[in-house]
Order: sequence, then C-alpha cells, then structure tokens
Amino acid sequence: MSDISKLFSGIARFQQLHYGENPELADRLKSGQRPNALLIGCSDSRVDPALLTDCAPGDLFMVRNVANLVPPYEQGLGYHGVSSALEYAVCFLDVKHIIVMGHSGCGGIGGLMGATQGKELGEFIGKWVNIAAPARDKVLKELAGKSLEEQTRACEKEAILVSLQNLLTFPWIEERVKEGELTLHGWYYNIASGQLKYYNALTDKFEVQVASYKNAVENS
Repeated sequence: MSDISKLFSGIARFQQLHYGENPELADRLKSGQRPNALLIGCSDSRVDPALLTDCAPGDLFMVRNVANLVPPYEQGLGYHGVSSALEYAVCFLDVKHIIVMGHSGCGGIGGLMGATQGKELGEFIGKWVNIAAPARDKVLKELAGKSLEEQTRACEKEAILVSLQNLLTFPWIEERVKEGELTLHGWYYNIASGQLKYYNALTDKFEVQVASYKNAVENS
C-alpha cells in the first residue's frame, strides 16, 4: 500500500456492508456495546482478531499489544493500559470469556528469544516482552540443545500460558473464574496454515480446534 487511500475506500465499503445493508446493526451499536468476549491479541498486522474470527462490530472487545501479553496485577503509579482494558471489559461490560491469542512468527517473542544470543531490543520493547521471561526460561531449560526456531515456536505457546496465569492475579478476574462467571481461553494461530489450536488444561497441551486450510503446509 503506497498511500492511505486504500483505507478511505475500505471505510466506504465498511459503511455499505454494516450500515447500508444492515441498518439494524447500526441502530444497535449507537446505543452501546455488549460484547460477550474480550480477546487479547498481538499487534501484528497479519493477525487481526476481528477478521480471523469473522466478527461483526460489537462482537469482540479487544486489546492488542506486542506479543499479546498480560502483565501481572499491580497497583501504584504508572500507566496501566492493559489492566484498565481488563477492568473495563470484566467489571463494566461483564464479558463472559477472555481469550489470549498468540501466533506463529511473533516478532515480540522472537525478540525475547533472540536477546539470549545478544541481540538488542528497543527501549520499550525489551522491558515489555520480558513479561514472558518465565516462558523463555522454561523453554530454554526443557528444549536445551534445540534450534532457536524450535525454541521460539515453543515460547510463543508458553507465553500464552504466562498471560493466562497473570490474568488470575487480578482479584476480580480470579473471583469470577472461581464462581464460574468467567472463562479463560488460550489460542494459538498458525499464520502459514490458518490452523487454530486451543490450550486444553486437562491435557496441558495445545490441541487442534480448527484444522489447517485444505493443503496448507503445517508449520506448528
């Protein structure tokens, strides 16, 4: 895309689809939002959650950041962008599901793993992706001797589990999960094949939920 004119054209098509052809949706949206789920996804331009899930406006409340990370609960000074979004979705919108969706080829996790080999990260990125340091350390211990590519792919999945654990450090999330009012989910999307895996806590494994598209090469 050489300029932003494509974006303007896209807004026009969006208006036609969601307003011109569906006026009931427009009337519903102007009165407020009632999403059933919060999805925490990566900022990566290849993994837009609304496009991947074929959701309409109002279906998903979303948080996107580098490597789809959730920091642990903490109080005090500072700007808590992810935490405030969690609070709004859970305490004010009363979502019933929180999904952490990671993906293959994640640049943030790649940077975290590359830092172990002396590659420098940016001023802000390095501190941010270090949230997933427990995932990195686990992978380096359990997959010692494996290639960096294999370790990185494993870390992409382990980082999802770190974020799920961090979600439970928020008292109002932990309370709702214990009461059965809120369910947490871990998803892993393979960009090359379109395959989606979900984390099964009973088996402690990521299992296929949506198979690869036709004859796409499986890289997971």
